[in-house]
Amino acid sequence: MSTQILLVDDDLDLTDMLGEYLENEGFSVTQAGSAEQAMELFDAGRQFDLCVFDIMMPGLSGLELLQQVRPKVSTPVIMLTGKGDDIDRILGLEMGADDYLSKPANPRELLARIRAVLRRSVPVKEETNKQALSVGAVNLTPARRVACVDEIELQLTAAEFNVLALLMERAGQVASKEWLTEQVLHRKLTAYDRSIDVHVSRVRQKLEQAKPGLAEMIKTVRGEGYQMVVGVEG
Repeated sequence: MSTQILLVDDDLDLTDMLGEYLENEGFSVTQAGSAEQAMELFDAGRQFDLCVFDIMMPGLSGLELLQQVRPKVSTPVIMLTGKGDDIDRILGLEMGADDYLSKPANPRELLARIRAVLRRSVPVKEETNKQALSVGAVNLTPARRVACVDEIELQLTAAEFNVLALLMERAGQVASKEWLTEQVLHRKLTAYDRSIDVHVSRVRQKLEQAKPGLAEMIKTVRGEGYQMVVGVEG
């Protein structure tokens, strides 16, 4: 069965072009011309492997759509943002988007981002063979892509899960932002790209919600990156 992609954008010419390109690459594409149409699809029980939401749309914005669907579904989401709209990008990531792409969207770059997000959303063979990880109160099972604090399961996006897994694997060591960006987002870190910082911040927030004080497990090493600290129990 082909991978199901949902494109949500009021620019119908753009979605037609992107949809045709992705279908030629073997994907099955559904288009929605507004956030409201997309909500109707979700309410009807439609399931997708990945969604692409434009941020700026009449009526409900892409950010509002993401805010409404994220508590219900864990489907990976890529946001389309206006060039230079750093605040919207950060807001999207903070709300649970997996990645973003500036408009006008280049079909080949969107395809690359889709494939990268899908790769990190599904356990690969090497991951299923990995042993469970445990650092303090945090337990992680790579094969099932499940992370828990004591008995509480953390609701993590694919990127957040991978950030946590990599920091736990290297507990006690510093993981650079460059390395984390390449491993998690499958691209080079560029100037002013705060994506990995936002994903780390989201992991901290969810650790803190599960057990107060646990956010301190992830330490910022100024000028270098992040470190999972051993011995913090919350």
